[in-house]
Amino acid sequence: MIKGAAAVLGICTAAELAGSAYFYRRTMKRSRAKRERTIKMSGTDWAQYFPLMEERKKWMMEQPHRDVWITSGDGLKLHGTYFEGEKGTRAVICFHGYTSDGMSDYIGLSDYYLKHGYRMLLVDERAHGQSEGEYIGFGCKDRLDAVRWIHWMLDQAPQGQQRDMEILLHGTSMGGATVLMTAGLDLPVQVKGVVSDCAFTSPKEVFTHVLHTMYHLPAFPMIQIADRVNRKRAGYGLDECNAAREVRKAVIPALLIHGSADTFVPCRMCEEIYQNYAGPKTKLIVQGAGHAESYYKNRAAYEKALDTFTGGILK
Repeated sequence: MIKGAAAVLGICTAAELAGSAYFYRRTMKRSRAKRERTIKMSGTDWAQYFPLMEERKKWMMEQPHRDVWITSGDGLKLHGTYFEGEKGTRAVICFHGYTSDGMSDYIGLSDYYLKHGYRMLLVDERAHGQSEGEYIGFGCKDRLDAVRWIHWMLDQAPQGQQRDMEILLHGTSMGGATVLMTAGLDLPVQVKGVVSDCAFTSPKEVFTHVLHTMYHLPAFPMIQIADRVNRKRAGYGLDECNAAREVRKAVIPALLIHGSADTFVPCRMCEEIYQNYAGPKTKLIVQGAGHAESYYKNRAAYEKALDTFTGGILK
C-alpha cells in the first residue's frame, strides 16, 4: 500500500510538473505564445470592426512614419514605429497588449491622436513584434523600457523646445499595466499623464483568473512553479510588479478605461487599481465592452473621455 501510494504521488507530482512546464512555455515564451489563442481567449468579436479598421489602417499608413530602435537596459534591441504628425510638442507613446504589436493595437486610435496633432510612437514591447527578447515582460520589464522610450521621445523635440514637450503614455491590456507601473517611477516632468485601457493588476492574478474561469484548473501549484521558473529565466516574479501596488507611488494624472463585459481581464481589476492610484484619477467603464473593445464599442464616449482628460493636463 505504501509503495502504491508513493507511486500515485509520484505520478501526480510528475503530472503537475509537466502541466506547469506546458503552461509556462505557452504563456511566457515568445516562441510559444500565440496571438490567435489570445484573441480566442479574450472572447471579443473583432470581425464586426474589420471595415473600420481597414479604413483607418489605410489612412494611418499614408501618414509619414519610420522604424526606430533603442537598446534596453539588459541589451535587447527594441523596435517602435514613429509618426511625426505635425511635429509639435505633444506626443503619445503607445504600448500594446499580450501577443500583439504596436501597429495592430492602435489602428483606431491613430486617427484620434494624429488628427489632434500628436507625435505618435507605437512601441513593440520586448519579445513582441520586431523587438528582441524570448521571455515576455508583462509590464515588469517593459516599464523600464518605457523610461528609455520617453527619453528617446524627448530627443525628438524641436531644437530648444525639449522642456515644452508634453508626453502621454497610453497602454492596452499588458500595455496598460506597463504604463501604470511606469507611472510609479521617477519620470521626466514632460510626462503629463497615463491612459490605461483594460489593464490587469499582475501576471499572477490574471493567470489565476484564466486558469479558474477558462480551464477550470486550480492555480496551485502551477502558478508557484511558474513563478520560480520565471524568476530564474526572465528575471522577475509573477507578482513582483503589481500595478495595483505600483500606482500607490504615482503622482501624474491617470485615465482608467475598462469594458464592463471583459471576461479576460475582469473589470474588478480596474476598480482595484483605481482605488489604489495615488495621483489624480478618472475612469470610464464602457458598458457591454469586452477585452480591449472599449474604443470600438463606444468611440464617442472614449474620445470624449480623452478630450476631457487631456484638456485638463495639456496646454
